[in-house]
Amino acid sequence: MNRAAIVKGIQVTGIVPVIRTSSAELALRAASALREGGIDIFEVTMTVPDAARVIETLAARLQNAAWIGAGSVLNAAMAKTCLDAGAQFLVAPGFDPAVVRAAHEAGAAALPGALTPSEVLAARAAGADMIKIFPCSALGGARYLRALLAPIPDVALLPTGGVTLDSVAEYFAAGAAAVGVGSELVDEGALKAGNERLLVERAREFISAVRAARHAASARSRNTPSPPPTTT
Repeated sequence: MNRAAIVKGIQVTGIVPVIRTSSAELALRAASALREGGIDIFEVTMTVPDAARVIETLAARLQNAAWIGAGSVLNAAMAKTCLDAGAQFLVAPGFDPAVVRAAHEAGAAALPGALTPSEVLAARAAGADMIKIFPCSALGGARYLRALLAPIPDVALLPTGGVTLDSVAEYFAAGAAAVGVGSELVDEGALKAGNERLLVERAREFISAVRAARHAASARSRNTPSPPPTTT
């Protein structure tokens, strides 16, 4: 695995769907619908029953066609289980340096969770490839993300928790490298009702929202005047 390629893939797509379902079958159906909708990144949380098998199945089916990750990875033992199943990136709600080390030793990307500036700095010092800010919306959403990045601008942040279609633009304007999206995208009720089309359409809507947000951010950057030259 190539960590740089994995991170680039996540950032190019801009969306990490958090697949958290009550059965392995629903998780696999969710991934299939999201892929049809144009998303090629999947975070299967370890709270899904038989999550390792889901990861293994997706890795075998998709191989080089998508990036398969594991979420809610709480310790090194769990990390090893995910990596052995074929996970290419590990996402955690908090920061455990042992999980980061396990990912890197396997050539996988590490996306530990953090919330405070101290946690972000600790995760960066441990070599985190991206840092998940969770639960971001509980502390102010995009405003909080912008505040974190002001003194630490050289980190790739993945705000997760409460991200909606309406808030995507705000997060990218605040400096998000990508966004993690849970039930707003992976609707278990729709899956249970056999309505995979809802997930397909939501995936397309989120992709469009990310593209629009990045276009707007690029336009703002081009229109921002340069500071006047200093004189001596």
